[in-house]
Amino acid sequence: MPDRFTSQEVVALTGITPRQLQWWDERGVVKPGRQGHRRIYSLQNLTEVAVICELRRKGFSLQGVRKVMRFLDREFGKGLAEIVSRNSDVHLLTDGDHLYLETSARQIVDILKNSNQPILGVCLSDAVRQVRAEVVARKLSTSVMSPGGHRRARKAS
Repeated sequence: MPDRFTSQEVVALTGITPRQLQWWDERGVVKPGRQGHRRIYSLQNLTEVAVICELRRKGFSLQGVRKVMRFLDREFGKGLAEIVSRNSDVHLLTDGDHLYLETSARQIVDILKNSNQPILGVCLSDAVRQVRAEVVARKLSTSVMSPGGHRRARKAS
């Protein structure tokens, strides 16, 4: 899987607009590396953008997204790509005041049962898996096409 992505690739993989991605960089929501004047995104950055997009689609404000990102960094000291492994389902739940990050269905049910107000839940793992699958699919589709757009044989390994 590639570990560096251009702004155009991040836009194509996540569905975010180029201006929104630029704005998030200017505001420090996502901090890509630089190669000259170009922004270069790591897999960690791409994962963060995918999760932020999912949170925004679910109605989180940008302030709420920042709160979630700080929470994840403070509680785990790791990036989203490390927290959300391929083998586990990680759910972010919030009642507007509190944030919960759970992996167990039983814990999620307990939070839902004991809450006095509605709970919004987002499966972070789904967003991460979806963007990773898109990266792999794009890599495969470009690896079987020659620069002229003609199919070429791939080496068997």
